[in-house]
Amino acid sequence: MRESRSASSTPQPKRPARATPETADEVQDAAPVRTLSVKGMRTRARLIDAAKTIFERDGFLAARIIDITATAQVAPGTFYHYFESKEEIFREVAQAQEQRLTAAEAGRAADDAADASIWERIRRSNRRYLERYREEAALMGVIEQVSRYDAHVNSARIATMKHFVSRAERTILRLQREGAADSRLDPSFAADALGAMVARLAELWLVQNYRHYDFEEAVEQMTLLWANALGLRPEPPAPGRNR
Repeated sequence: MRESRSASSTPQPKRPARATPETADEVQDAAPVRTLSVKGMRTRARLIDAAKTIFERDGFLAARIIDITATAQVAPGTFYHYFESKEEIFREVAQAQEQRLTAAEAGRAADDAADASIWERIRRSNRRYLERYREEAALMGVIEQVSRYDAHVNSARIATMKHFVSRAERTILRLQREGAADSRLDPSFAADALGAMVARLAELWLVQNYRHYDFEEAVEQMTLLWANALGLRPEPPAPGRNR
């Protein structure tokens, strides 16, 4: 039987102080996420964009919610109408970046275009990944760090890896059936190893500044490593391409 207590005798938990909205628009912004107005969705998006800027500038540990709200030009208390913590908003920022890495290239149906050789498809894939990684290298550095101890961020990183590995594994199997790739290779192992090579080199090069590479030369060397690992026939030289 539930114990009855009077309101006067039971200590009430303190609720976090909430900033007083200064305008009617901010009152509307304070709606819960599940019932956001158009204005509320815009405010939430502004907070995510601001968080990305602050995480890129300060890293995860040094980033402060007060700086995120200042950059988004909203009252400090507004943050908590949309997110419970710095960890939660970072996970959204990281997830959006992982989606950018795996998004299909605009204007191109697929890497398996009829007019592209296997060498060219590998080259396009490597270039696209490295371009997108390079464009957001500052953020990727923070994501790589946080993924070491945050299960949610790590899951997003692993999902990106699996996206590329799954495609590579299917390609390797097809090439083996066609007699174009070394039949001794285990497709899953080869896809995992080659995918890890690209991901780790991108981090060492573009985030940690381990070594400087010319971008196009890096794409070519990565493509050559892939092709040699799979045992592909040599690619006929293309006009204007350094070999």
